[in-house]
Amino acid sequence: MLQAVTPSQRHARSSRISALRLLARAAVASYACFAGLNAQAAEPGAVSAAFGNTVISSYPDGTSQKIWLHADGTWNGVSRRNAPLAGKWTLRGDKVCMRQTAPPTLPISYCTPIPASSQPGAQWAGRDVAGRAITLSLMKGVPSQYQTAANGEASAAR
Repeated sequence: MLQAVTPSQRHARSSRISALRLLARAAVASYACFAGLNAQAAEPGAVSAAFGNTVISSYPDGTSQKIWLHADGTWNGVSRRNAPLAGKWTLRGDKVCMRQTAPPTLPISYCTPIPASSQPGAQWAGRDVAGRAITLSLMKGVPSQYQTAANGEASAAR
């Protein structure tokens, strides 16, 4: 026995479908915008101070994410929950842009300005990929518990 669909149920279904279509279009547009960017050869220049050091993204809740940039245009790190991360990076003007490849995620890039003082100890304000305020800092070296991760041995981006 079929039940009649009310106008409000029809509207709710239509709204969900529209939202999914909008999300799909945004994902495709983001991919198209950043595909060319990610295809560029990585040029170390302004980010070379990060090689062999740790970039820390600190969140207001006290958690942090750590990443290591490599001269070959790859990066890897650990998430705020200590899960391994990996991807590729490129330069776009005065910003370094990173695209995560492991674990797989939406094909978008996260870009952040390179600070004027890009030496270890530098600290600057930024926003994470979701737009939340974070503090970024460049720490000299790699903490011993992350030595294997920083070498990229488990990196899926390589």
